[in-house]
Amino acid sequence: MLRVSFTGRSELVAPEEVVPGRDTPITGHGPHLVLGTPIIPPFPEGYEQIVVGRAASGARRASLLAGTGRVHDCGRLRPTYEEVCSGRTGHAEVVLAVFDPARTSYDEMLRVFWEGHDPTQGMRQGNDVGTQYRSAGYWHDARQRDAVLSSRDMFQEDLTRAGYGQVTTEIAEAGPFFYAEPYHQQDLAANPNGICGLGGTGVSCPAPAAAASD
Repeated sequence: MLRVSFTGRSELVAPEEVVPGRDTPITGHGPHLVLGTPIIPPFPEGYEQIVVGRAASGARRASLLAGTGRVHDCGRLRPTYEEVCSGRTGHAEVVLAVFDPARTSYDEMLRVFWEGHDPTQGMRQGNDVGTQYRSAGYWHDARQRDAVLSSRDMFQEDLTRAGYGQVTTEIAEAGPFFYAEPYHQQDLAANPNGICGLGGTGVSCPAPAAAASD
């Protein structure tokens, strides 16, 4: 039986406490359970990527494990799910979404991200407490950076009016990310009767175009 020690850390691990890394990638990833498409690169030409963290109540909702520069500077490579849950890697549980910009937009993906969770909780999401559960948005270029910062600021205004506190979402340049073990992938698709306790605030995130026309 898999045994994971959930530490519920409220601060990122210090560099001297980071567990050793590994060079060997985690393998065995099958296709997307719903679409039948590969979940590992290469992805179709012209498609875009978004990497966000909004971990759900209950384990095994995320697709990837991503890290911050602080941890990468310590040489941290390819963590296991158990190691991430120990709070000693500094990584966050995140999802990589690959999408066709001809059918949807990065701004729309951000709207779904913001509205789907409470980004004001710090190092937690609901009953899931720890640095790995922090809200996060990792950008790949200047356009994505500007978009996520702008959407955060607009959403903050509406959250404040609704009585919520400051957004604590970590927004940073996307560094290396590492696929979690296959058993940690696509949990709701693999277990359709499972329960996802994640909930949003009920506050709508304004679209940039709508906000600009006000």
